[in-house]
Amino acid sequence: QVQLVESGGGLVQAGDSLRLSCAASGRSGAGRAISNNGMGWFRQAPGKEREFVATISWNGGTTSYADLVKGRFTISRDRAKNTVDLQMNDLKPEDTAVYYCAAALGAQGASTSRGYKYWGQGTQVTVSS
Repeated sequence: QVQLVESGGGLVQAGDSLRLSCAASGRSGAGRAISNNGMGWFRQAPGKEREFVATISWNGGTTSYADLVKGRFTISRDRAKNTVDLQMNDLKPEDTAVYYCAAALGAQGASTSRGYKYWGQGTQVTVSS
């Protein structure tokens, strides 16, 4: 069973930075260690649908970002620690949302929620103007 636990959310002001972390544990349904899966971050603001933020491949060699966060957010992972981080700089009020960590179905990441099977509970990020 796979468990994903996010941390690092909070209340900040516009222009500030936050670093989210996701601790992953367990094995996928195929018995593969979760460290061999692509990972991603999504977010959901009140009244809006969940949207893609960033994704990273199993070995960290490939990353991809939503246009809205490109240049401000950086996704990284530590396979030895089974963690995936999201460094968020120059935060804007429109970044306010619940941020979710997710484990992809395969080794590569994905930019749609359909590419993910396991989800964390989410962590709230609030950016004041």
